[in-house]
Amino acid sequence: MVGGLILQECLERGDVGRVTVLVRRTLGITHPKLREVIHSDFTHFEPDSDFLRDQQVAYFCIGVYTGTVDRERFRQITVDYPRFFAEALLAASGPQLAFCLLSGQGADRSEKSRIAFAKDKGIAENHLLGLGFERVHLFRPGFIYPVTPRAEPNFSYRLMRWLYPNFLSKVYPNIGLTSVQLAAVMTEVGLRGGSLDTYENRDLRQHPRATSEAPI
Repeated sequence: MVGGLILQECLERGDVGRVTVLVRRTLGITHPKLREVIHSDFTHFEPDSDFLRDQQVAYFCIGVYTGTVDRERFRQITVDYPRFFAEALLAASGPQLAFCLLSGQGADRSEKSRIAFAKDKGIAENHLLGLGFERVHLFRPGFIYPVTPRAEPNFSYRLMRWLYPNFLSKVYPNIGLTSVQLAAVMTEVGLRGGSLDTYENRDLRQHPRATSEAPI
């Protein structure tokens, strides 16, 4: 949802010369700037992989809904995937690379939360902050309203898709933001820098790129 929007914006921007995307299966799109790499195991990267070299900005947007996989699998996707990817990028492209992680509201960097989502997101954030990149940006949105229609994973998400534009965004504006707003802010901060290491939902909504995108 968010990674696809970031990819689209990067391909359209004049200040981006090349985009490498790691996917399990082909996206089915072609573009002069785009290099698509099919990669099946996100816990393993060959140290001499040429697609990891000479990168300047990385966006990590892989995630999984709570309850859709077992506990161990959830931790692997949330903690191990960004860890191994970041370590491989650091070795191949150096610490000057800017790493942007799509985290989540409530991420607990004390790593003591009893909520798996909060604890694992906190572990992932801590690991990235300790690697030595010159820039790490952590994005913690609340509810992400999917502007592009999609098949929602369960009833709760179907309900939120109706409640957010019709009620919640008006009564509790800081409860979330749209997928387009989030992708716009992440793209801009990654490419141009930002004043914060951690962007909470309120920070994301107040960013100029978010306010320039029409809210729901």
